[in-house]
Amino acid sequence: MVKGQASEARTRLLTTATRLFYTEGIHAVGIDRIVAEAKVTRATLYRHFPGKDDLIVYYLQEADQAIRGQLDAIVAKGAPAPDTLRAIAANITEGIRSPGFRGCAFLNAASEYPDPAHPVHQAVLAHRHWFAGVITDVLAHLGNARAEVAARRFVLLRDGAMATGCLTDPAPVCETFLEGVEDLLRLHVTSRGNG
Repeated sequence: MVKGQASEARTRLLTTATRLFYTEGIHAVGIDRIVAEAKVTRATLYRHFPGKDDLIVYYLQEADQAIRGQLDAIVAKGAPAPDTLRAIAANITEGIRSPGFRGCAFLNAASEYPDPAHPVHQAVLAHRHWFAGVITDVLAHLGNARAEVAARRFVLLRDGAMATGCLTDPAPVCETFLEGVEDLLRLHVTSRGNG
């Protein structure tokens, strides 16, 4: 097989797996279906990914990289911390309002792989640790010693919005999330220096 063809096959595998894992659930989608829809052989799949778990972890790592790119671009603008946090929140609501939104890929994966030692669960935890760190850093620029606590609140608000945004009309979910972020900012700024 020509090197370009292998790369093309790998791309098809990842694109197919990403679509199916996200829209239907990881356990619901078997290797045979991924191979058939990607129009590759099982041997091609295993040449690129030793097993389904490896493919799942790569799917999550790709999702992680996409989100990192979005947040890095927001943070790189150098806006004041409250505006940066608002922009991150707005980015989250854009995702919730997007067609085909089915919740957070990471929360969905964690629900299917609850064992903390499993590589899929570990990929979820790595993403969440990074995300919480970004939010903590943004909030720390407000000068409050309790930035980590405020960041945990933001992550909980985000998790709730992501979990409910696919169950009902996303507009009120997004509105409530954004109001919660404003409440968090007011509380964080008001309590600055009191923590």
